[in-house]
Amino acid sequence: MALQHGDKIIERHEEQPREHTRLLVPMIRSLLEEARAEIRDLDAIVLGNGPGSFIGMRIAASVAQGLAFASGINIVPVSSLAAIAAQVLAEHDATEVAVTQDAHMNEVYLGIYARDNNGCTKHLIAERIHSQAAISELSHSTDGRRFAAGSGWSRYPALLEHNRGRIDQVVDILHPRARYLLKLGANAIEADESIFPAEVVPAYLRQKVAQKPAPR
Repeated sequence: MALQHGDKIIERHEEQPREHTRLLVPMIRSLLEEARAEIRDLDAIVLGNGPGSFIGMRIAASVAQGLAFASGINIVPVSSLAAIAAQVLAEHDATEVAVTQDAHMNEVYLGIYARDNNGCTKHLIAERIHSQAAISELSHSTDGRRFAAGSGWSRYPALLEHNRGRIDQVVDILHPRARYLLKLGANAIEADESIFPAEVVPAYLRQKVAQKPAPR
């Protein structure tokens, strides 16, 4: 979680599975107290809108909507996969980033990203569910280096084996950090992409949560 005031970013980062309800509100309160700000002082709330855990996404969206409704501000939903790519592009000499996160059922959430002409992170494909198989979009060559990030590669070694010849380096950036969500959110605000709280629709990607797993 992070808050930006001018050029200063205040961040709290914890990776605690299934602890959203315990941690979320105290972390928000802590950030606001350190910044000496209130929710209504913010330009907008940037929401990591998935894809990801159904319950985690619902909790995050509900808290963001409640705060935004109460304070009369908008929400900026951004991709959690793109935030991982943004960190890779900021910290490494990558020209393209393939991000996978565990979607369970022997599948991953997949996104592929690069920099646009302004240095911002852009989607090269529509994010989707993908099986443990070769990724067709990685078959083309790049002008630079293609990196892989996200927890899906380590969770499903077969996926990496099927695509290893198409990837130059795998980096240990597994989950999104809020400071990179902020950067994506700032770009979205400039593009007039903020929305009313009631318009938030989490990017589940998998609409059926009760279905047969994909074959191994």
